[in-house]
Amino acid sequence: MDSDFLLIHRMKNGEESAIDAFVRKYYPMILRYCHLHIKDQSYAEDATQEVFARFFRTLNQYQHYGKAQNYLYVIAANICRDFYRNPQEESIEELPEELVCEMPPLDLRLDVHIALDNLPSELKDVTILFFFQEVKQKEIAKILGISLPLVKYRIKRAKELLAGYLGKEEMP
Repeated sequence: MDSDFLLIHRMKNGEESAIDAFVRKYYPMILRYCHLHIKDQSYAEDATQEVFARFFRTLNQYQHYGKAQNYLYVIAANICRDFYRNPQEESIEELPEELVCEMPPLDLRLDVHIALDNLPSELKDVTILFFFQEVKQKEIAKILGISLPLVKYRIKRAKELLAGYLGKEEMP
């Protein structure tokens, strides 16, 4: 039995500490995933909250067949797609009061985000999961419901396009 199975069992039995542990375990990676899709931090946070709200609303029907993380990514992908289907108000992002962590230079981050935005959506999902979320290729295939060879092809194609967008000969 894996730790998620036991955690989900405890959550279904109403243990608050299990719910807290589950959210602490998965919240950062789901927030990062949403933020890579939705550039606005507050909307990304709202989307992340919605991922967990949907998961907990259907917790009693949830059947644990593998990794809960994969199921959360599927929910997050649907919410991020819905975000672009429904027009949102323009918002001004607030600057953080203090720098929390060391970040790459702004021009490099902007270049990467622009290059990522230029990818076709089927390549963007694979790219975010593989390069930014560090999900294994087999898991990406399960999450997206596509074959492993197609995942490998999309990663290769994304590397080629990103290298072109970023003006590099070839990406590692």
